[in-house]
Amino acid sequence: MEAAALHVILEDNHLLAVTKPAGLLVQGDRTGDVTLLAMAKAYLKQKYAKPGNVFLALVHRLDRPVSGVVLFARTSKAASRLSRQFRERTVGKRYQAVVEGIPPARSTELVAHLAGSGDAHGVTRAAHEPFPDSREARLVYTVTGRAANQALLTVEPMTGRRHQIRVQLALIGYPVLGDVKYGAVRPLNDRSIALHASRLEVTHPISAEPVTLEALLPPEWPWPPATGSF
Repeated sequence: MEAAALHVILEDNHLLAVTKPAGLLVQGDRTGDVTLLAMAKAYLKQKYAKPGNVFLALVHRLDRPVSGVVLFARTSKAASRLSRQFRERTVGKRYQAVVEGIPPARSTELVAHLAGSGDAHGVTRAAHEPFPDSREARLVYTVTGRAANQALLTVEPMTGRRHQIRVQLALIGYPVLGDVKYGAVRPLNDRSIALHASRLEVTHPISAEPVTLEALLPPEWPWPPATGSF
């Protein structure tokens, strides 16, 4: 995916919001694979013919197999103020997920306790009760569709823990479709998982106006299932 193919949701002097496709890293890791951050910098460098390095700061992340809205800060002041919003949990987040099985509750809040980092296999430990060095994780989900022993959920996390949505849904027995790391029966064909960051709500770091960012579902989104319907 080249910088020219970047899907821009919003761009101004302080913000750049884009849609991340599933499978793309947000920032670099030991694989050395191309990243969304590098692509976004290349996009700005080319568009504005900027000499030297381009400043662009990450203020949040999405897991590699997850698609959806990613927001970058184009100035250090914006980065500082946006990071504070994420830290203080004043940001609104909404995800769409397809899970294996159909949860019995149409809408409910989940509370769990998660480890702060992954194990040797990158799996985040979770439990219903606190354990040493665990942190509370909270989310609300609503079932918006049912078909073929799968459910479509709207999920709104209230905390920002590692792999939180994936872990909490797996903990109650309804793993995200394709998420074999957390108990799904099989991977999806493209190795993505059926989790999409569809909406992000922040306060503009300079104007203080509300900003709502939305990303359309990817064309390969696995809903409704081929064997079922709403």
